[in-house]
Amino acid sequence: MSGKPEAAWWLALLRAPGVGPRRFLGFLGEYGEPQAVFADRGLRTRVSPPLADWLREPDWRAVEADIEWLQADARHSLITLGDHRYPPLLKQLADPPPVLFLVGDADLLAMPQLAVVGSRNPSRQGSENAFAFARDLAGRGLGVVSGLALGVDAAAHRGALAADGATVAVLGTGPDRIYPASHRDLGHEIAERGLLVSEFTPGTGARRENFPRRNRVISGLSLGCLVVEAAVRSGSLITARLAVEQGREVFAIPGSIHNPLAKGCNELIRQGAKLVETADHILEELGGLLGERRERTGTGGAIRGATKAENPQIEPEYRALLDQIDYEPTSVDYLVERCGLTPGAVSSMLLVLELQGYVESVSGGRYQRRP
Repeated sequence: MSGKPEAAWWLALLRAPGVGPRRFLGFLGEYGEPQAVFADRGLRTRVSPPLADWLREPDWRAVEADIEWLQADARHSLITLGDHRYPPLLKQLADPPPVLFLVGDADLLAMPQLAVVGSRNPSRQGSENAFAFARDLAGRGLGVVSGLALGVDAAAHRGALAADGATVAVLGTGPDRIYPASHRDLGHEIAERGLLVSEFTPGTGARRENFPRRNRVISGLSLGCLVVEAAVRSGSLITARLAVEQGREVFAIPGSIHNPLAKGCNELIRQGAKLVETADHILEELGGLLGERRERTGTGGAIRGATKAENPQIEPEYRALLDQIDYEPTSVDYLVERCGLTPGAVSSMLLVLELQGYVESVSGGRYQRRP
């Protein structure tokens, strides 16, 4: 059984039927290295027939295909639990991935990271918050980890890239598959400028059971987890729960009680998550965990938009109207009542404010302030 590279034995055990991360870890604890597992003939009498057959004769063609993928591009690499480069935080999990397939800059795994997650169908403000927080945090030396999903995940990755900062996308597929397909270009950009991470072998497609495993890696790589916008039953709350179980900090951006996409974040805050309104709040909470990577530049990614002091040029009557518009949908009737103006005057002024970028129209003929 000699003559094969060490990586081949790790990959062979990774592909073994019935061997998940916990059982793999158990084998390592008992045998020290994967090759010794295959060498123990007595073990084959104590495991299931499919696993015994595999230990007797693994599918070396599949393993060779994995190795061919690794050798096909200089950006492809493999890190095992026995590698000194394996992320220490991730290794602390009860079920750490035995193997990580990487595409991109593997050194980014040594950086302090923050997970940024949220709804796949966020509001416009939710997307802008995710982008702004990620851009600010990445620009100040904190890596941004997310899952390359639609919505908040994609906005977070793009925000980090916009700051020319570090971003890590954890995949629920093999390292050679980008899911969803609409994020193929974003995935390739992250591979060029950041890092793609997967615990699944090349060729693995998008399977429902893979994504909870992906979520534990997202939180496991990170010092903390920021939930930007999430409904009560959002998958993002699963990541937040995993972060709590892993001893990570959980942060949440509060939202309107009328916004269903804010209910998950508000619930997290009631349960003890840290309420944050700027990136500074996160950096202050993480404190010394960031070490020298924490940079004191900028003012933080604020949720709320311009204040009176920031926009002194706006005319007083428009300012009076703007002051009555919240960051949640506000009806024209409410504004007429509050400002004592005619509906026509309010509508005309709202159009001007919208053109100037202070407000935006939403469904039902209502308006809300822009972040």
